[in-house]
Amino acid sequence: MSKTQVLFLCTGNSCRSQMAEGWARHLHGDKIDAYSAGIEAHGMNPNAVKVMAEAGVDITGQSSKLASSLEDIPLDVVITVCGHADENCPGFLGKARVVHVGFDDPPKLAKEAASEEEALDHYRRVRDEIREFVTNDLLKTTASES
Repeated sequence: MSKTQVLFLCTGNSCRSQMAEGWARHLHGDKIDAYSAGIEAHGMNPNAVKVMAEAGVDITGQSSKLASSLEDIPLDVVITVCGHADENCPGFLGKARVVHVGFDDPPKLAKEAASEEEALDHYRRVRDEIREFVTNDLLKTTASES
């Protein structure tokens, strides 16, 4: 049985989509080939890397990339993890079923934080929400008919 090809798409492919790719590889690597990409490529967010490492998932081998770099991969499902990516999903991805599962933007929330620890708490909360989705709903989402 071949693995389901899943892309997590975000605006900058620096945080939420990277976390989702990391969780999918960690929790369902036997069933899913997980990728992440962005409408733009902003580089890896160091706080996302840090909080994923705290949870035992190393995403340092992943890279921030444009969705267009994955054109040759026969994607089955694209999961948009932010509203901007959902509204601006690249046309070539239309071959895949697109599902929107939005999460708050940790870097945006962290800007208002009073301390580094408070900023990291925003990343941790979103990390845990993404883990919850990947643990409980990702396989159902990828198996659903469009």
